[in-house]
Amino acid sequence: MYGNTPDSIFPYNNFQKAYKYHFVEPMEFLGAGREKKAPTDLTEIRIGFLGPLDETSPIVDLGYQMLNGSKLAIEQANERGGYNGIPYKLMEHNDVGLWGAAANEVIAMDDEGVWAWLGSIDDIVTHVALRATLKCEIMQVNTGDPDPTLTETNIPWMIRVISDDRQSCYALANYVYGEKGHDRIAIIRTGARYGRVGVMEFMGVANRMGHPVRMEERFKDGETDFTLQLNNIKKENPEAIIVWGNAKESALIVNQIREMGMKQPIYASDRIISKEFLDIAGKNAEGIVTSSQYNPTTNNPALKKFQADYRQRFGEDANVFAAHAFDGMNLIIKAIEKVGLNRVFIRDVLTDRKTFQNYEGVTGKIVLDASWNDVGEIFMAKLINGKFEFFPAVQMKERGHSQSMAGY
Repeated sequence: MYGNTPDSIFPYNNFQKAYKYHFVEPMEFLGAGREKKAPTDLTEIRIGFLGPLDETSPIVDLGYQMLNGSKLAIEQANERGGYNGIPYKLMEHNDVGLWGAAANEVIAMDDEGVWAWLGSIDDIVTHVALRATLKCEIMQVNTGDPDPTLTETNIPWMIRVISDDRQSCYALANYVYGEKGHDRIAIIRTGARYGRVGVMEFMGVANRMGHPVRMEERFKDGETDFTLQLNNIKKENPEAIIVWGNAKESALIVNQIREMGMKQPIYASDRIISKEFLDIAGKNAEGIVTSSQYNPTTNNPALKKFQADYRQRFGEDANVFAAHAFDGMNLIIKAIEKVGLNRVFIRDVLTDRKTFQNYEGVTGKIVLDASWNDVGEIFMAKLINGKFEFFPAVQMKERGHSQSMAGY
C-alpha cells in the first residue's frame, strides 16, 4: 500500500476502489549514460551538498547539522582510503531559500563534476533543485525535506532517506485520536509551505478518521506575538492544540498558550525536538508530544559511535538532520564504491530497492517504497522532566483503533 497507508484511511477506499493506482512500480530510467567510461585523471571524487547555510534562513541551524553529518561521513570515508586511494571532497552549496537559486546551484554542481549530491530541507528549494537534477542527470539523495509530494513527482533521479510528513501525521493522528481519544482539535501553524503541506496531511487523516479539525490558525516565520490567533483558539475551547512550525516560533506559542491560561494538551511537529525549543519553552513544554523519524536513544552500537564521533568533531550533539545526512552520504559513498564513477550506474544502485533490503544505518533500517520514499519505522517523543522520551509509534489498525501505549 502506498506510503504504508492503512486501508481504513486510504482516500475513498470505503466507497470505491480506484480504477488505477499510482506509485506501485518504480519509474525506470531508460536513457543513455551507462556507456560512459570513468575518468582516469581525477585527484578528488566530488560529491555535492545543498542546504540552508545562510544566517538569514530560519532553519540555518538545521542546515549546518545536515552539513556536519555529511562532512563526518566524507572524513571517515577518506580515513578508510577514499575511492581507490583518491579522497572524496564535499562541494558545499547554499540554497539561500530562493526559487531560482536552487536550480543555479545544481547547475554549478554539474559544472564541478559531482557524481551525486545530498540535500536539501526547504520544500520549495528541494522541488526546484529536483527539476534541475533531472535535467543534469545527477543523482540526489534527500535527507531533510519531509514534503510528501516530493517523491510523488516520480522523477527517477532522487531517493529520500528520511520519513515524510505523511508517515509522521499517521503516527500523530493515531496517537491524538486513537490513543488519547481527542475529538475537537485546533491547529496553529506556520504559513510557509512546511506548515501548509504538513497540516494538509494531518487534516486529511483526521477527516478520514471521523474527526475534522475544528480550527486552523496561521502565523508567519519570525512572528513573536500570537495573541490574535490564540484568542481565537481559546474561544473555540478545543480539547487539544497542535502547533506546527520551526522550533523558535513553536516554543513562543507554547509559552503564550500557558500564559493565557489554556491547559489543553499540546502536540507539535517534529522540529520541536531541539535544544532551541527546550531553552525557550522550558517547563511550559512539559508533556508535549510529537513524532520523530528515528530514536536517538536506541541501543544501536553504530548510532552510539556516530553520536560520540559527531560530538567530538563538532562539539555538539547530533540531531535528526545530522544523523540522516550521515546515512545518506554513506549511501552515496557505498554506491560509488560498488559501481564506480558513472552517474547513471550510481543512480541505478541507489534506486534499486534490493540495495536497502538489509541496510541499516545509524537512524535504523532504511525501507524505500516504489516512489523511493523512506517508509521505515516512525517513533513518538514525549517531553518528561525536561527530556524527550522516545517510544515506537503504534501502527494504525482498521477503523482507527490501535494497541495501547500505557505510560505515555
